[in-house]
Amino acid sequence: MKRLFVDTGAWYALVDKNDPDHKNAEHFLRNNKIPLLTTNFVFDEAITLLRSRLGWNIAKEFGQRLKDSQFISLITVKDDDEENAWEIFLKYKDTDFSYTDCTSFAMMERLNIDTAFSFDSHFQTMKFQVMPSL
Repeated sequence: MKRLFVDTGAWYALVDKNDPDHKNAEHFLRNNKIPLLTTNFVFDEAITLLRSRLGWNIAKEFGQRLKDSQFISLITVKDDDEENAWEIFLKYKDTDFSYTDCTSFAMMERLNIDTAFSFDSHFQTMKFQVMPSL
């Protein structure tokens, strides 16, 4: 069964009603029943971003809902993923990939996931499909 990787920006857009991508993210998720997964690195990044921009309560509520969800798999980045992520980080020095981006790419490659729910063009740079289309 096809799985969809969810990036930090998509999580943020779903939570922040003032985000320019909020309606698009909600519509996409409501109309696509593909199993979702994200990583512990993305979880960390999303919680940190939500707390800094929207406050502790919203970050806590989001985190608890994600952790309790039966429809979202929270995958731990493995040591091999981190090694591969570091290689990606070094190889693409002319981009502004974050290390978390690189761990996402490495994990997606390991799990043969070709599509991300994201508003970040970095995934396209790495030849992954992005939904909704950018």
